[in-house]
Amino acid sequence: MLKYNIKRSLEEFNLNREKIYVRNHYRYDAIFIFSISMIFISLLFNSPKEIYYGYIKILTSPSNLLTDYMAVGGVGAAFFNASILMLLASIFLWKRNQLLTGPIIAALFTLFGCSLFGKNLFNTIPITLGVYLYGKLEGIKFESLTMNSLFATALGPVVSYICFGIGFSYLKGFLISYVVGILIGMIVPSLSASFLRFHQGYTLYNIGFTCGVIGLFIQGILKSFSLEVESKRVLGNSDIKIFILMYVFFVIVFFLGYYLNGLSFKNFIKLLKSSGKAPSDFGNIYGRGVSLINMALLGVLFTTYVSFMKQPLNGPILGGIFTIFGFGIFGKHLRNVIAVFLGTMIAYFLNIDDPFSVTSVVTVLFSTNLAPIAGEYGILAGILAGFCHVSIVSSVGLLHGGLNLYNNGFSGGFVAAAIVPLCEAIRNSRFFYEREG
Repeated sequence: MLKYNIKRSLEEFNLNREKIYVRNHYRYDAIFIFSISMIFISLLFNSPKEIYYGYIKILTSPSNLLTDYMAVGGVGAAFFNASILMLLASIFLWKRNQLLTGPIIAALFTLFGCSLFGKNLFNTIPITLGVYLYGKLEGIKFESLTMNSLFATALGPVVSYICFGIGFSYLKGFLISYVVGILIGMIVPSLSASFLRFHQGYTLYNIGFTCGVIGLFIQGILKSFSLEVESKRVLGNSDIKIFILMYVFFVIVFFLGYYLNGLSFKNFIKLLKSSGKAPSDFGNIYGRGVSLINMALLGVLFTTYVSFMKQPLNGPILGGIFTIFGFGIFGKHLRNVIAVFLGTMIAYFLNIDDPFSVTSVVTVLFSTNLAPIAGEYGILAGILAGFCHVSIVSSVGLLHGGLNLYNNGFSGGFVAAAIVPLCEAIRNSRFFYEREG
């Protein structure tokens, strides 16, 4: 019965998505061009030889949070790693005739961003293979599990840490890590379908919450064998060229969106009025042009925020910006992220932590996964969500030892599960109705 319900939930969720996405087909060309361009851009920072040796260092890094691949292998190697992963994932989806929808675009840019500080080809292969095997065993088409396969790679550090961080021989580490990675991929789809009900879609990083729970158990199992996961803080500095490239990229995307939108801002206000609750494919609902405008504006806003905080555009921070950019077509917009942003900043300036630290900036960027709460319940609810997120995010990170790259998604799941029922109770209260009347 449970197996049937899980399969039915997955199929219903994807059926609803397919109904939404029939009208607007995105071309993979733009993703291919971006990925290949970033490979060439990596040569602006390092020579091919330096990129090669840096890439080997990245592939053999334990990779648990916070491991900045720009510090591990160099800026060029980090961009090369992210570009190769995005390109290979895009080619794989294209070959399987996967519709390039808003959620897939969000997932691909999240993959790119997180490949600057934790994901690489070595640690993502077994997890993707596990999702594929799950589909085969359950009779579910892989196209229905694409989101799971892309986001489940948040647990890539588990594979890398077991292979390279514990002290096993290479062969033993490889075998154990790949078996664990395949098992992770096989259990993520069923768990993510169940956990979606936990927070009701009000955190956009649903699989981040799922991966946090799995990481919690893996951390516990490792501890039971006296294998402690050592926290890391490997961070690099930025290059001014990265800031320039980011602004140039966002300007190009903005004008491309403006052109595709008929040289207008048509439907932009409508987009800003949406809650952003998953699933919300802005490209299909409001048009791909206005969605690109929204993505570009979000990118400019948060790149400027990082600059204002005098922080470098290192791997984790760039990962946060690219994730926000990607979700600008699937749930995030200027109106619903601002409230959460204000909540996080209020928390930091009340001395919960230093607002100018790298960790704080990364948390602010990824806290925007709670944007649908502000979109649905208003600015005060969004501020409360952001404040609560900052209060617990560092605590939940200890539970999985940095093995889950979507730690903010894990935290966001708990925040949404607590705040949404409270907001609903207030909305349905007699006092609320009397005021409305």
